Amino acid sequence: MDLLRLVAFDPEDLAVISAHLQDSLLRVGDIAYLPKERRFAIQVRRYDWEAATPQRRLTCMHFEHVTSVRVRGIEQTNKDAVLNLLAIAFEERNAPSGTATLIFAEGGAIQVDLECVEMQMKDTGPVWAAESRPSHEDQPQPAERL
Repeated sequence: MDLLRLVAFDPEDLAVISAHLQDSLLRVGDIAYLPKERRFAIQVRRYDWEAATPQRRLTCMHFEHVTSVRVRGIEQTNKDAVLNLLAIAFEERNAPSGTATLIFAEGGAIQVDLECVEMQMKDTGPVWAAESRPSHEDQPQPAERL
């Protein structure tokens, strides 16, 4: 598969990107809030659900028009801690503004307040074999190496 590049301008577009980012792994140190630029960005190791064999791809994503960011249940001082992104949800407040919530395994979340939805996701190139296919069973799965 070629490098994937997607743009979201509404909640429906964001749902498509969320599906592609499901089960992405990232380090806390790969999260950046740039208030002067009004941007929130992360770099993830995206599980490629469309590949014939289990693989991950390095992918970057960012939101524009960010007014604030809140973090819950994530130890921000441990930059090497690994997070598993489960989904991105959007709750509209006063159209077109709202809050995008990045939902992580084990209860962590990041809420990104937006003036409007403008988000980009782009594969940046490196691809490698994944150790296993992500599972959503009740039992914890072994952590995959980044």
